Amino acid sequence: MYREGRRARMLLDAAREAAAEAVGCRPDELIFTSSGTRAVHTGIAGALAGRRRSGRHLIVSAVEHSSVLHSAEAHEADGGSVTQVAVDRGGAVDPAAYGDALRTDTALACLQSANHEVGTEQPVAAVAELCRESGVPLLVDAAQSLAWGPVAGDWSLLTASAHKWGGPSGVGLLAVRKGVRFAAQGPVDERESGRAPGFENIPAIVAAAASLRAVRAEAAEEAVRLRELTDQIRARVPRLVTDAEVVGDPVRRLPGVVTFSCLYVDGEALLHELDREGFSVSSGSSCTSSTLTPSHVLRAMGVLSEGNVRVSLPLGAAEEEVERFLEVLPRAVAAVREKLGAPASETVVREADVLVVDSLGKRCPIPVIELAKVIGDVPVGGLLRVLSDDEAARLDIPAWCEMRGQEYVGEEPADRGAAYLVRRVS
Repeated sequence: MYREGRRARMLLDAAREAAAEAVGCRPDELIFTSSGTRAVHTGIAGALAGRRRSGRHLIVSAVEHSSVLHSAEAHEADGGSVTQVAVDRGGAVDPAAYGDALRTDTALACLQSANHEVGTEQPVAAVAELCRESGVPLLVDAAQSLAWGPVAGDWSLLTASAHKWGGPSGVGLLAVRKGVRFAAQGPVDERESGRAPGFENIPAIVAAAASLRAVRAEAAEEAVRLRELTDQIRARVPRLVTDAEVVGDPVRRLPGVVTFSCLYVDGEALLHELDREGFSVSSGSSCTSSTLTPSHVLRAMGVLSEGNVRVSLPLGAAEEEVERFLEVLPRAVAAVREKLGAPASETVVREADVLVVDSLGKRCPIPVIELAKVIGDVPVGGLLRVLSDDEAARLDIPAWCEMRGQEYVGEEPADRGAAYLVRRVS
């Protein structure tokens, strides 16, 4: 009841009201958590527990953030069932596919508002309507889109993370609409409606709410400007860099995110080259020397994972910097490709009428480089067999065929790894 305590409570209440206004919910429907990931875990676990009598079936999209997929894995390990909805080549779900996935025992459905890696916006409103008609709550991961405006549709739960809109790290938010059955899991206390135990980080929460309000005030104007800059990147990268593919929906996407992949390039090496030039970019591809596994998002989309670059333009990004990036990028890609070099000739043998490329023990992007080097030696209509034990090849070889107009025949078991069959079309 002392003065400093009352002042802290007023600041917390004001921050909650400001955040709730931005989200489009009531203040008493919103709680603050220690991170966006914690908000996702709390929201999914609480909603599933609250609707346990309805069933234990969970629906997620194949391109959800890892925090959602990890929650789905934990639910499945605990005896629940999970349906993963596929996406198209642009990274978007078909609302009808969510409708088909709904069952009488479905407890919860999850769908991101926009993808973290490629920026594709999802049809949340349409999916929310299907869920409402079936009496199933929809949890929306709005981390990437909340800075640009409230999420449309009759969603039931919503999560977000302050650092995504430029606020401090260590603050997430979870909104649970009135009427949604929710049972907080684990020990609880009196704070945050019993849903997020522990003392609130009030300075960070106040900063998060203030930054969200400030970003929203400029969102409409800044979205137009950033979309123009990303349009430039999307249009010019394929012209400046040979064998490059821009991924993600070209229209229904976030304003400041653009993602592309380059054939015959190691993503980690390319990021280092760009970092030396002063550009801090990310890679949606994890097919690097450390993890050796491709991005689950790019895999679900069926697009190229090697040499992947994700550019996120911050608020206030200058056009001059975008121009300089487009000037530097071709040199950086060429440098990485030169370092990788050409494949050794002894890796190519012929078995009967099939040309065989032995890429066993070689990592992304070498199997695709070796495939590209010898496809010209195969007669039109002939087959080429690529042997690889690299997990990324399962995604990258079909993606290469799609880009180069060749036919991907399929995958066969091999003594080591797998054999990927490609038919030369032209």
